[in-house]
Amino acid sequence: MKVLITGATGLVGKEVTRLCRAQGISVHYLTTSQKKINSEPDYKGFYWNPSTDELDIASLEGVGAIIHLAGASIAQKWSPKNKQIIKDSRIKGAQLLYNALESFRESGNTPSVKHIISASAIGCYPSSPTKLYNEKYPSYASGFLGEVVQEWEEVVLEFQKLDIATSLVRTGIILDKTAGALPKIVKPIRLYAGAPIGTGQQWQSWIHIEDMAHLYMHILTEELTGIYNGVAPNPVTNEKLTKVVAHAIKKPLFLPNVPKKVLKILLGEMATIALESQMVSSEKIQETGFVFTYPKIEQAIENLL
Repeated sequence: MKVLITGATGLVGKEVTRLCRAQGISVHYLTTSQKKINSEPDYKGFYWNPSTDELDIASLEGVGAIIHLAGASIAQKWSPKNKQIIKDSRIKGAQLLYNALESFRESGNTPSVKHIISASAIGCYPSSPTKLYNEKYPSYASGFLGEVVQEWEEVVLEFQKLDIATSLVRTGIILDKTAGALPKIVKPIRLYAGAPIGTGQQWQSWIHIEDMAHLYMHILTEELTGIYNGVAPNPVTNEKLTKVVAHAIKKPLFLPNVPKKVLKILLGEMATIALESQMVSSEKIQETGFVFTYPKIEQAIENLL
């Protein structure tokens, strides 16, 4: 089997690529940097640039599935320019892949791609202190994140018109030792400056990086379609997460919570990421037979730290 991965050098992409190769699945990957193009028997790079509609069509040769993970980080200042980059990096990439496959089919060829699995985000769910969200929730959150996810998912679902099975993984906070959210939580706590944010009671739905990568592989190998939440079974409040991290690195928490107003002054609209509350269910993916290695936050943080 051969897969094409976008975002293969990112946080999730690296781990998914590693698992694919370990299981004998060859990987083609797309990169916007010519310097990052390697060619090994089971790992080959190809150039693409979604902003200019450039794609090396050879990247699709013999590919049975696409794993679309590319997307600019949302953890940057939400200026009008950056917001457009965040949106375009997700949507234009998917659209470019769709156009390539559509052109391939229109030329009389039968594409080998039968399945696309795309990252999405739990930012699609409205902020709520009490509601438990599952994949059947009928509408998208208002605001920038809800808008991005809606347009992102709509583009991916278009692949069904090409008779390609589609899967969407609505990802929560990915916990990794060296990248993503966890190092940003750890740093102030190590400096004795850590504290919960806002009320601290906002729900944060998280997932260990290993479980995240294995979840993608589960969807790939089991040929699952539809929408799945990429979160662990036990969401926690921001206060609980902060306390578990502090306990793991043996540092005290004695400062008062960081007020919402201060966070909004420092981060602007991006403060939404830390202040909104999303308690999200993992039941659907578990019903397919997927088993989490790290279902509880204490297990995940102990492993990572």
